[in-house]
Amino acid sequence: MSPISSHRRKLAAGAIAVTAALVAATFQTATASAAPTDHAAAIAQARANVTHNAGVFGFGDGQDLQVKDVIIDADGTQHVRFDRTFQGLPVVGGDLVVHQDARGRLKDSSRAAAHEAAVASIVPKVPAQTSASRALQSAPSIGSATSSPELVVWAADGTPRLAWKTTVAGVGDHGQPAGKVVVTDASTGEQIESYDSEHQATGTGHSEYTGDITIDTTAQSGGFALIDPVRKHTTRDAHNVSAGSLKASSGTLFTDTDNTWGDGKKFSTDRATAAVDAHANTAWTYDYYKNTFGRSGIKNDGKGATVFVHVGTDWDNAQWSDSCFCMMTGDGDGSKDPEQVDLDTMGHEMTHGVTSATANLRYSGESGGLNESTSDIFGTMVEWYANNKVDTPDYLFSDQSTPPWLRRMDKPSLDGGSADCWTSKVGQLDVHNSSGVGNHFFYLASEGSGSKTINGFTYNSPTCNQSTVTGIGNQKVAKIWYRALTVYMTSTTNYKAARTATLSAAKDLYGATSTEYKAVAAAWSAVAVS
Repeated sequence: MSPISSHRRKLAAGAIAVTAALVAATFQTATASAAPTDHAAAIAQARANVTHNAGVFGFGDGQDLQVKDVIIDADGTQHVRFDRTFQGLPVVGGDLVVHQDARGRLKDSSRAAAHEAAVASIVPKVPAQTSASRALQSAPSIGSATSSPELVVWAADGTPRLAWKTTVAGVGDHGQPAGKVVVTDASTGEQIESYDSEHQATGTGHSEYTGDITIDTTAQSGGFALIDPVRKHTTRDAHNVSAGSLKASSGTLFTDTDNTWGDGKKFSTDRATAAVDAHANTAWTYDYYKNTFGRSGIKNDGKGATVFVHVGTDWDNAQWSDSCFCMMTGDGDGSKDPEQVDLDTMGHEMTHGVTSATANLRYSGESGGLNESTSDIFGTMVEWYANNKVDTPDYLFSDQSTPPWLRRMDKPSLDGGSADCWTSKVGQLDVHNSSGVGNHFFYLASEGSGSKTINGFTYNSPTCNQSTVTGIGNQKVAKIWYRALTVYMTSTTNYKAARTATLSAAKDLYGATSTEYKAVAAAWSAVAVS
């Protein structure tokens, strides 16, 4: 169907909490003729295991599995991630992970909220055109908007029903990509939920450059270009074109004759100065994931992203976009705030791409808070990995571009809006505030409770249950979180399910009686997640 255009409009938030289930049961294992030794064999065996355990997975007539990811551990244990369809329609909340041993024998499973996926009819009573028009009307703040409806089986709350998932895409106030996803019942027209489709990190303040550093470039005829030959990313000048119109080939590639870039000044008139930070921080993010987890790029396919600086006019923001597989950074507000290219901000935004390629945590309710928390956690870890003398590692998110900080992990509520502790209402908060529960867990598990001075900054982290927590270090906690994200979490994982997922990951990595396992459990209890 052709997109429908509109004027600028505004959408009221209406996120709802969603749930996830990590299930264990007694399984029947499909007979394997040989031990699966590669991804193709693991996928085939996982499909067979789902079929032989149809009752456990809620897998029946009309359903199909679409493989999304495969992880094979060093001991041969396999984790095959599937999205699910019903009569060709995507099942929202129907994704699952099949866990099997080295010979393909089923051990366990993780699945999102949906158990059954069947609906009585896939013929909508509400026309696509009607859903598209209503979605546009509910998103008045998005300029130059188009509306693209997709028929789905919506089962994020566990009950399948035919729905229209309509994506409204356009531009925001500063020309940045803006979008909303509006889900409506295809039989009644009732709105089920709506949420942001673009991941943004807002900030104001003074950008801090990363000092005199070495960057990887590529020699070309007549000079050099900001093309990283190792990590395959390129850095381009957007020439202040609005982010909404950018494609991977937009702008111009940064080139230079002597391989010396920028002037190291704040509010620099040398356009390459922001490019130095962007190019280097993208490399540090890539290296962190590669050297820590063996992950080759955002999608683990070895492909590098396109990085744009000087995006939009007076755009005080940074943003990752899956659609163009690119990172975009603005020039600040035009008066006091320079470029948004600090380490943890860029690590945060690029991690949204990692999340999209793995658990695909829905940007709504508690799963949306976990999505944001995941980006805060790994943006912070990129900063610790780089250990740059100018941008000292800390637990203060975006402290360089938004001094003294935009968010902090030891006591998230100090920003005036974020949650320190889980409550049943956490899922109703903006995802940047509900992320506080995950951020607080990460700090407590890493550093422990109470007062502590780290790299010259004093933190004082309380607990919600008045317990005393002893940390195990952020490297171990990040390793546990990454395994939980890539192996156990699904699109509808909530905080309770995140506790289960991280405990499963801690058990895998360190054992069920380990200090690390106990620290993870204690930290979740300390933020009221049990």
